[in-house]
Amino acid sequence: MNPEIGSPRKENVSREIELLDSTNAESLWENIGHEVKLRADFEPIMSTFLYATVLNHSTFEGALSFLLASKLDSQVVTSMAIREIIDEAYQADPKIIEAAETDIKAVRERDPACKSFSTPFLFFKGFHALQGHRIAHWLWANERHSLAFYFQNQMSEKFGVDIHPAAKIGQGIMFDHATGIVVGETAVIENDVTMLHGVTLGGTGKEQGDRHPKVRRGVLIGTSASVIGNIEIGEGAKVGAGSVVMEDVPAQVTVAGVPAKIVGKLSGSYPSEEVDQKF
Repeated sequence: MNPEIGSPRKENVSREIELLDSTNAESLWENIGHEVKLRADFEPIMSTFLYATVLNHSTFEGALSFLLASKLDSQVVTSMAIREIIDEAYQADPKIIEAAETDIKAVRERDPACKSFSTPFLFFKGFHALQGHRIAHWLWANERHSLAFYFQNQMSEKFGVDIHPAAKIGQGIMFDHATGIVVGETAVIENDVTMLHGVTLGGTGKEQGDRHPKVRRGVLIGTSASVIGNIEIGEGAKVGAGSVVMEDVPAQVTVAGVPAKIVGKLSGSYPSEEVDQKF
């Protein structure tokens, strides 16, 4: 029997990976390593990739810097140079790694297609784009704007995600699928937010200064929604798929439509964690 099609061995390996759990940042890396070793043993054709990205590294940050550098290099800026920049950022600001670990846990908890911690680390471009932005934002804050724009450009080309380096993004973020996400210069995304593909946090035109949305904690923004202008999406709110939002949204409500209107109230939990796009 083909081991890829319903074999007991495949089911046992997948089940073993799914049963692994992590409740603290210190054990997350060990669990990722265990998961990836199971993957490499089961699928030898992937072993070179899995060893290069995870198993040959002793730390989470070392593996992540290698992975990002391999994705964001170019003919004129080598992966070695990119990795040196990333490592510099990690050493200068350990909170970048803390945020990355929290992001992985958020994806594992919220995405029904994600059965392990290693899956977003290895394969999810929403996670990769978010971690690339964290480096770009660190560069921007240190007045290294050319490099920051380089990272933004590479992420746009490689991942289809365009986030201005100055945008402020918290942790525990899930960009699900991520293709087509656009985040403007003065946007703010607080902790524990979930955004699906095609979401735009944009300005209304040529205005200057603070001109992009502020998305508060626990918000869920559905597929292809556009949130436009210097407005606030209140804590624990939900924005329906395809909506166009151009006015402030109160906390704990659902808005939908073009233009978006309040269509319901929520119970107090964070819709970002439930990831339920129904009204």
